[in-house]
Amino acid sequence: MELDLPFIWAGLIAFAVLAYVVLDGFDLGIGILFPFFSKKEDRDVMMNTVAPVWDGNETWLVLGGGGLLAVFPLAYSIILPALYAPLIAMLLALVFRGVAFEFRWRATRHRYVWDFAFAGGSILAALMQGIALGALVQGIHVENRAYAGGWWDWLTPFSLVTGVALVIGYALLGATWLNLKTTGELQSRACRFARLAGVGTLALIGIVSIWTPFLNDVYYHRWFTWPTANFTAVVPGLVAACALLLYHGLQDGKPVQPFLAALGIFALSFAGIGISFYPWIVPPTVTIREAAAPDNSLAFLLVGAVVLVPIILAYTAHAYWVFRGKVDSESGYH
Repeated sequence: MELDLPFIWAGLIAFAVLAYVVLDGFDLGIGILFPFFSKKEDRDVMMNTVAPVWDGNETWLVLGGGGLLAVFPLAYSIILPALYAPLIAMLLALVFRGVAFEFRWRATRHRYVWDFAFAGGSILAALMQGIALGALVQGIHVENRAYAGGWWDWLTPFSLVTGVALVIGYALLGATWLNLKTTGELQSRACRFARLAGVGTLALIGIVSIWTPFLNDVYYHRWFTWPTANFTAVVPGLVAACALLLYHGLQDGKPVQPFLAALGIFALSFAGIGISFYPWIVPPTVTIREAAAPDNSLAFLLVGAVVLVPIILAYTAHAYWVFRGKVDSESGYH
């Protein structure tokens, strides 16, 4: 049986992107919520909940972006010029946010500068990721296997809505993470923010879901014709189930349940995007097969991925296991 290497690699890159979104999403969410917590002690605890894992979470972003370059060079050469502005802004925001992790602990008089860098970097990175996603969903103008659009094509009402949706969604992940990892007043406030962000996330998912089929006839037929229409019919029910689990988990004081429910909402949304895209990698013009590198290159790279991806998963799981439990201002992890 011959392996379908382009589609195996498409699945691996999709997995890396999803892993980045759900893992780095909650620590970006911590930064998004930062301005709403003014006490130094609360901010210290918030950063401590993600300090051991935040840089490891970004491994998946490197894997997704590097994999796209190596495995789908045509897609890379089209998507990058189309999205240079939001992607560069995102990377700069991540740089300032990463520096803030290190400098904030050593600053005294100018700690507020690094607090701003952490919060601003998190918000800008999330916003640019959402805008880039929206621009990709609405379609990229391609002629002769090259980007043929303008400098500002990525900035549209739809991409702005998806940008705001991702900021609110990451805030939901951050709030449910704080609910899981903290105690006392900080946990109580995180619960309140989780409820607000949950309502906002679900409302924006609904708006984007209604809007998307009308961006392109291909999406419309994909969503409302058999057999993919079955998925369209099932997903709203699954999202509603996750929303109920989120609400009841917050209401009943079960901290793990809301976090897992929020991750479920993100996973279902990601699956919906995947169904809309397939079999394109640059919708609606370039397919996965058309963008793929030669099979010999894909096979060679797959050997490395088979070795490295389990190692990344193992050390990620180990880090979360070692730093499991609650965090407080006095004793750190316990």
